[in-house]
Amino acid sequence: MTAQTIDTRSLERTILDHVNMAVLLFDQDLRLEYLNPAAEILFEASARHLLGQTAADLLPCPEGRVEARLVAALCSRHPFTEREINVTVADGRTKTVNCTVQPMHHCGADEGVLVELYQVDRQLRITREEHLLTQHRATQALIRGLAHEIKNPLGGLRGAAQLLEQELPDPALCEYTRIIIDEADRLQSLVDRMLGPNRLPQREALNIHDVLEHVRGLILAEFPRGPEVVRDYDPSIPDLMADGDRLIQAFLNLARNAATATGGEGRVELRTRVLRQFTIGNRRYRLVLQAQVRDDGPGIAEDIRDKIFFPMVSGKQGGTGLGLPIAQELINQHGGLIECESRPGETVFFVYLPLESEHA
Repeated sequence: MTAQTIDTRSLERTILDHVNMAVLLFDQDLRLEYLNPAAEILFEASARHLLGQTAADLLPCPEGRVEARLVAALCSRHPFTEREINVTVADGRTKTVNCTVQPMHHCGADEGVLVELYQVDRQLRITREEHLLTQHRATQALIRGLAHEIKNPLGGLRGAAQLLEQELPDPALCEYTRIIIDEADRLQSLVDRMLGPNRLPQREALNIHDVLEHVRGLILAEFPRGPEVVRDYDPSIPDLMADGDRLIQAFLNLARNAATATGGEGRVELRTRVLRQFTIGNRRYRLVLQAQVRDDGPGIAEDIRDKIFFPMVSGKQGGTGLGLPIAQELINQHGGLIECESRPGETVFFVYLPLESEHA
């Protein structure tokens, strides 16, 4: 091997070491013989731990036949790409990547497979968040339009019922006018709840853990026999400027749903973390609070999972379907967002709140 060949390979490794995309090189036996620093970051493990592992251990495959796919690529010398597949990292979490497989058949080089993994979680999450925000704005606009059309006739009905009540000769007939008035008031209250608070948030510096502890106390009082409500707080989180009453209401709606989902026998967890350089919608913040409300209930039914932030959509028998839309509106008023992940045995609501001014 000439000095020029050695220098060329050294240059190639140096370039790969500085590429942001994760690059893995498997030998002809499909064992990992090289990975760049970006791959170590993706898998959250060191090269010393990963080198020598097989492709089947590291890479997923939609058909579940990783080695067969790579051997076929080696034999045919044809590259292929799989999009939005999940790789498992050190603690069991998954990350979504686009995967490109390139057979190596260069002159003078050993046979092998070059795999490029490009993480797309952030792009997918931004797209999902923009969809959620657009969905919420459209829902609120629709509700405001309907509220205007509903509230005027309701006022007329209520007023007419009151006048009729005064003119009825038989007091027993007042029972019917009272039903009209009470139902008009109920509908008025329902519309007001759907619209949410009509004043601007009264912001002040507050600690998110004070809010969560208040919510925890309310849940323990409301569900004295369970579930167990545990906390996992990050004490380093700074204060944020927010309306305490609105945050309490938002988190209470989430925690009450979680406690109900467990049937009073499971576990609800309140967790907080700080995220750095994090994007909410299309705005990037230096510091963001992530608060989680997690339960070990049966999970949200798949047919309503994508609709839970719409009004009147509920997985509970007799539920109004207003708790989550109201919580989303209250968090949106603070520049934040609520997301949900659910599967049988675990549901997590993620609340993201900026820890800085929107004009910072």
